[in-house]
Amino acid sequence: MENSQSGTNVALVSAIVAVATIGGLLFGYDSGAVNGTQDGLVKGFGLDDGGLGFTVGSLLIGCFIGAFFAGTLADAMGRRTVMRLAAVLFLVGALVQGLTENHSVFVIFRIVGGMAVGAASVLSPAYISEVAPANLRGRMVSVNQIMIITGLTAAFLVNYALAASAGDSTGEFWAGLPAWRWMYLMQAVPAAIFLVALFFIPESPRYLVSKNRDDEAIGVLGRLFGETVAEAKAKEIRSSFLADHRPSLRDILAPAGTASFLGIRPIVWAGIMLAVFQQLVGINVIFYYGATLWQLAGFAESDALMINIISGAVSIGACLVTIAVIDKIGRKPLLLVGSAGMAVTLFVMVYAFSQGTLDAEGNLVLSENMGIVAVVAANLYVIFFNLSWGPVMWTMLGEMFPNQIRGSALAVAGFFQWFANYLIAQTFPLMATGIGLAASYSFYAVCAVISFFLVQRFIVETKGKELEEMEG
Repeated sequence: MENSQSGTNVALVSAIVAVATIGGLLFGYDSGAVNGTQDGLVKGFGLDDGGLGFTVGSLLIGCFIGAFFAGTLADAMGRRTVMRLAAVLFLVGALVQGLTENHSVFVIFRIVGGMAVGAASVLSPAYISEVAPANLRGRMVSVNQIMIITGLTAAFLVNYALAASAGDSTGEFWAGLPAWRWMYLMQAVPAAIFLVALFFIPESPRYLVSKNRDDEAIGVLGRLFGETVAEAKAKEIRSSFLADHRPSLRDILAPAGTASFLGIRPIVWAGIMLAVFQQLVGINVIFYYGATLWQLAGFAESDALMINIISGAVSIGACLVTIAVIDKIGRKPLLLVGSAGMAVTLFVMVYAFSQGTLDAEGNLVLSENMGIVAVVAANLYVIFFNLSWGPVMWTMLGEMFPNQIRGSALAVAGFFQWFANYLIAQTFPLMATGIGLAASYSFYAVCAVISFFLVQRFIVETKGKELEEMEG
C-alpha cells in the first residue's frame, strides 16, 4: 500500500517501525522489571539501602555505556547490526539475572542487560527517524515511547500477577524459584522476538550512503518512497555528509571560527540538555521505585503494584495524544506544556508528602485524603511527562542532528541521559530515607521549572523538516 500523495510505502514503513520499536518495548520492560523485585533483592542478596540502590542502578551503568558506544558502533557497523547485538545482550542478561545465586554475577549481567537497553534507547528512535518521511516522523518515533511505556506496563502486570500467584514477590513460584526471579526471566520472551524480527527489516539508507553503498541505499529508498524519487533522495543524503571523512566522534566539535562552548557544537549541548533534564524531573523514580515509593507513603505492596499498573495505563493514553498532535503543533510547544505541568503536579506531591507523619519505625504515613492527593498528582505528573518529555525528547534526539554528526551526537547525548538516570536511581533510596520524600520531590519540581526556561531559550523546532535540513 502506498500513500498516493507522497509515494511513501506506508505499510513497509509501519512494519519497520513495528520491529524497531520492540527495542523500545524491551527498554521499558527491562527498566520496569526491577519495580517490585526490591524485597526479593534485599532478601536474596542481603542488601542494605546503599546496596539496593547500586543493584537497581547497575542496569543504568550498562545503559550509559551502551548508549555511548551504540551511536559510534552504528556509524561503523550499521543501525540494524547493532540492534541485533543488543537483542542478544537482552536475552542473555535476562536469563542470567533470573537464575544466578551470586550477587556479583547478577550485577555484571544487569550491566550487560543495561548495555542493551542503552543501545536500543538511542538506536530505535534514530533508525525510525532515518526511514520515516518528515510529515510522519514525529508520530512514528513517538510510537517508540508508547512501546517503552507498554514494556513498563507489561512488566508491572507480569510482576503483579507473579507476586499474586506466589503470595508475594518473595514467595516460591515455578521450578522452585521465587516470583521475583521470574520477573527477570520473563524478559527473555520479548528479547527473543526482537532478535528474530530484526532479520526482516532493511538497513538505514542514510547509513548505507555514509558507507558509499549507494546502490543498496537507492534500493531501500525505492521500497520506502518509490523508485522515481529514490536516486534523487540518495544524492540529497550524500550532499549532507562531509566529503573528506566518514562520520566520527570528532564531528561533535564545533568547526573553527563558529560559536561553541568548550569546543562542542551548540546543537549537541541542546541535545545533552534535553537528555539530562528528562531524568532530573524524577520520572524514573516512579518507574523504578514505584512500589517502594508508595509503600513508603503508607500503601500495601499489592496496592503499590496496582498503582504502578494505573500509571502505565495513563502513560499510554498520554502518548496516544502526543502521536495525534506532535506533527501538527510541533515539538517545542509540547515540551513547554510538559515542563509547566510537571512542575505543578510535583509541587502538589511535595505538599501531600509534607503533610504525612512518621510511624514508630520512621516510615511515612499519609492520611487517606493526602494519599489520594499524592496518587492523583503522581498520575497527572506521569500524563504530563508522556505528553511531552517522554516521547518528544527521543523524537528530537533522533532527528535534530545533521546526518554527519547524528551517530556521534546520539552517543554523547545518550551517555548523559543514562548517566543522569543512574544518578537519580542511585540516590533516591538514600534521599527518601534521609531527607524524606517531600524534600526529594522538591528537587525534581525545581528541575521541571528550570527545564521550561531552558527549552524556551535553546530548543529549535524541527517539525516538518527533512533530516537533510537539520543544522548545527
